[in-house]
Amino acid sequence: MDRFSFLNAAHTEFFAQLYDQYLENPDSVEPSWRSFFQGFDFGMTTYNEENPVDQIANFASSNTDVSLVSDKLQKEFNVLKLIDGYRSRGHLFTKTNPVRERRTTSPTLEITNFGLSSADLNTVFDAAKVINIQPCTLQEIIKHLDTIYCQHIGVEYMYIRKPEVVEWIQKKLGVNDNQPNFSADEKKSILNKLNQAVSFENFLHTKYVGQKRFSLEGGESIIPALDALLEKAAEKGVEQFVMGMAHRGRLNVLANIFGKSTQDIFGEFDGKDYDQEYFDGDVKYHLGLTADKVTATGKKININLAPNPSHLETVGAVIEGITRAKQDKYFPNDFSKVLPIAVHGDAAIAGQGILYEIVQMAQLDGYKTGGTIHIVINNQVGFTTNYLDARSSTYCTDVAKVTLSPVLHVNADDAEAVVHAMSFALDFRMQFGKDVFIDLLGYRKYGHNEGDEPRFTQPVLYKIIAKHKNPRDIYMEKLLADGVIDNTFVKGLEQEYKSNLEINLEESRKKDLTIITPFMKNEWKGFEQVSDVEMLKKVDTTFPKEGLTEVANVICNLPTDKKFISKIQKLINDRKTMFFETNKLDWAMAEHLAYGSLLKEGYDVRISGQDVERGTFSHRHAVVKVEDSEEEVTLLSNLEGATGKFNIYNSLLSEYGVLGFDYGYALANPNTLTIWEAQFGDFSNGAQIMIDQYISCGEDKWNNQNGIVLLLPHGYEGQGAEHSSARMERYLQLCARHNMYVADCTTPANFYHLLRRQMKTTFRKPLIVFTPKSLLRDPRVVSTVEEFATGSFQETFDDITVNKEEVKTLVFCTGKFYYDITAERENLGRNDVAVVRIEQLFPLPVEQLKDIIAKYPNADDYVWAQEEPKNMGAYSFMLMNFDLVKWRLASLKAYAAPASGSYTRAKRRQADALRMVFDKNLYR
Repeated sequence: MDRFSFLNAAHTEFFAQLYDQYLENPDSVEPSWRSFFQGFDFGMTTYNEENPVDQIANFASSNTDVSLVSDKLQKEFNVLKLIDGYRSRGHLFTKTNPVRERRTTSPTLEITNFGLSSADLNTVFDAAKVINIQPCTLQEIIKHLDTIYCQHIGVEYMYIRKPEVVEWIQKKLGVNDNQPNFSADEKKSILNKLNQAVSFENFLHTKYVGQKRFSLEGGESIIPALDALLEKAAEKGVEQFVMGMAHRGRLNVLANIFGKSTQDIFGEFDGKDYDQEYFDGDVKYHLGLTADKVTATGKKININLAPNPSHLETVGAVIEGITRAKQDKYFPNDFSKVLPIAVHGDAAIAGQGILYEIVQMAQLDGYKTGGTIHIVINNQVGFTTNYLDARSSTYCTDVAKVTLSPVLHVNADDAEAVVHAMSFALDFRMQFGKDVFIDLLGYRKYGHNEGDEPRFTQPVLYKIIAKHKNPRDIYMEKLLADGVIDNTFVKGLEQEYKSNLEINLEESRKKDLTIITPFMKNEWKGFEQVSDVEMLKKVDTTFPKEGLTEVANVICNLPTDKKFISKIQKLINDRKTMFFETNKLDWAMAEHLAYGSLLKEGYDVRISGQDVERGTFSHRHAVVKVEDSEEEVTLLSNLEGATGKFNIYNSLLSEYGVLGFDYGYALANPNTLTIWEAQFGDFSNGAQIMIDQYISCGEDKWNNQNGIVLLLPHGYEGQGAEHSSARMERYLQLCARHNMYVADCTTPANFYHLLRRQMKTTFRKPLIVFTPKSLLRDPRVVSTVEEFATGSFQETFDDITVNKEEVKTLVFCTGKFYYDITAERENLGRNDVAVVRIEQLFPLPVEQLKDIIAKYPNADDYVWAQEEPKNMGAYSFMLMNFDLVKWRLASLKAYAAPASGSYTRAKRRQADALRMVFDKNLYR
């Protein structure tokens, strides 16, 4: 088929117009036409003086066979295709793997695949101008392209859709033909950091034989690269760095980048106890650190390495939240000052789904951080799994294409190339505020840990690795050959670093305890760590009625110059009626008044989750839309005299990644009420790793306080398994000592005081709140303005409606079931039954419960009542934690699913549970 037949299918005038458009703005025409016009210009300018538009028109309108088209023009087009081939696919043919042959990829970049031959090698082509060099021979063009795209750095970027970004990358790659060009002093600095990396691992391998340390060996070049990154970023104005990484190389990074005392590291290896009693600590390769450093040019920087558990990629979400919190707190509207750096493993970045959630946050208003530098320490094996069995994608970094982020694949044995790639990544991030990925292709010298035998599963690979020189020795030989250093310089580096390690080891063994340095201690200045005894003490959460009235005036009045749908207008008017006329405030008003009062006191409020602006149950309406324009109006942002900021964001459809982000946000800003709300409580299942590994035990493992609030809608209204239960039992099972609060409130005022207490304490604990659904609009679930202004959070509510002398049955319950029980009691006329509400399940207010029980001298029937099945809810928790009385259970039977999908069956089961409350003979 005639490859130019498409030109005969359009009118001459069309080509003329399109060519004029191209001349005015090349980027405005479709890429294939742009390439055509570029090739046309290059191929025809030297051949005749005819008007170029006429040339195109004549060519397109003629019936000339393709054989008559200038052979030169066709060759120019072919060279353009070759250039595009290198740009698009050159990364597949690089020398980036230090220990394996690359997989064969076809078609190759052989010139015959582009309609060229060896006979064309000495022909001069104008197409060279596309790669910013003067017209030259095909052989020179190929050499130039091979140098840029096919050496120790492979670059993926041609899928990026913004021409200005592609052009910037191409110009950047053209500097030094994408090859490093460091001074002698810079090369010595690289060697010095490489020596530290290698010597540190060798020292530990000798002194602590067989101990797990997740050695960096095979990827040591990340140390000089990180060092160069910090130095150069500081010169560009970055003041704080937030870094997350998995196990491999963490100890090396802590010692040689963060400056952690090797005495402390050795103490951790020796297994000494900690210098503090109130936390249990974590293994040494999970720990984080915050440090203040001064760069070589005198710039002061703050660097943070977040602690993380063995769920490898969870920390990626956490560091994004930490970064955003620091940006919001210290540098509002300037993302450039805080730089997140995420270090991944190759198997983890390809296999862990949270990475997709994190990259999808990268450009969203509520979660963006101005671009993250992602670095993969690519071992080419995950635990014992070869990379061919670990992913379907070509590269472990292919998730980068989701956000059209460039990827640089680099040979980890070439330290200069690694540092060069890091410099490129930094420049890109600072220029565009977007993510960029570096795939550091190396190897893992030992097994998954130093006690594993890797030859069991990769015998051929580990024969190669056993004979392979480390990156320091490779680079040292290069510098010796180039005359940059001599043997004396090398010996001095090795001896000095090793001597310091020996001294620190000796000093470490004189100490009895291991010292754990607090993470982000500046942010947590003034906060104390407390026991569960302190958590149960009353906190002053009052707020003047006059102040509440000011808040109410703002949230009860829409702008008069804008038009809103009638339902919104009615909802806001109903708020006004509640506060100023009936004095019966509902759950939504409690929320808004809590936020508004805190904003007036100078605290920030951040809420995120799925559909939180309106609220899943259409109760919140923190953001309302103008009817005609969809302009957003956030009433709480209009509070006069409020120094706190109110931010609420509808999240992407993610629980795991978003909760991780918000946990990180709360970790870095304890003076912000940080809330994550699940659309339905059971949806928190998707974020269970964050709950298990961070929220419930972060303080115990890493000495990190955190005030994150989880709002989990909970209540049995016949909506099926996933829309009924927030899995209360799971959170209660995680509770111990002083790790978090768990509450299930029954009144708006108590919820209001609970939220305020979260900020008014001198400490921070995670707060889990089981929030209502049907109770949001239940006329019984209201509080007065006075209860907001003068009350406090109540851990328990005694029954004030009964004569305590007459009570025979004392019922304990939480949440919505209280209203069902009391309604049934009224229906039955049972004055001998009292109902006690436990509003805070953890820490359990045992002394308060004892006092309440003592007020009922004639009670001999003690009931634990719950709407959840017997094997769920709080029943097992109460059995373990409150043995003062012998419980009789009133609940559903034990079930595998939390609730029935049939509304009729669900109502029948709940009616059975209610009957059990009042009839002890029905006990199961």
